[in-house]
Amino acid sequence: MGDRLVLSDEEWRRRLTRAQYEVLRRQGTEPAFTGALWEEHREGTFFCAGCGNPLFRSSDKFDSGTGWPSFTRPLEPGRVEEQRDASHGMVRTEVHCARCGGHQGHVFDDGPAPTGLRYCINSVSLEFRVGSAPV
Repeated sequence: MGDRLVLSDEEWRRRLTRAQYEVLRRQGTEPAFTGALWEEHREGTFFCAGCGNPLFRSSDKFDSGTGWPSFTRPLEPGRVEEQRDASHGMVRTEVHCARCGGHQGHVFDDGPAPTGLRYCINSVSLEFRVGSAPV
């Protein structure tokens, strides 16, 4: 995964688009059914848009009907971190990139087998690359 990436707020603003900054650094959410990757079905790997950390495989992506890319699990343990999120009048589990701390989305326990989990991730927080996952 590499060393932890720590940048100043100004460095993040220069590195990211306005939409990426809002989601990755300010825990925003893109509107449902608007992201570029929610209908991505090619074989490949989804990387953190903030730091390039490989996070999810296309083989673990499924159509949840929510309008955001959904995955049953991260690429491997330790790629994402989770923390309790009690904002917006509800309790959820927030998902962050383990390398840069960038907000990806949330994980819920209403997903399909084999994990029963649904990692509901913002398209803008990801970059997709066609091909197999890195080793």
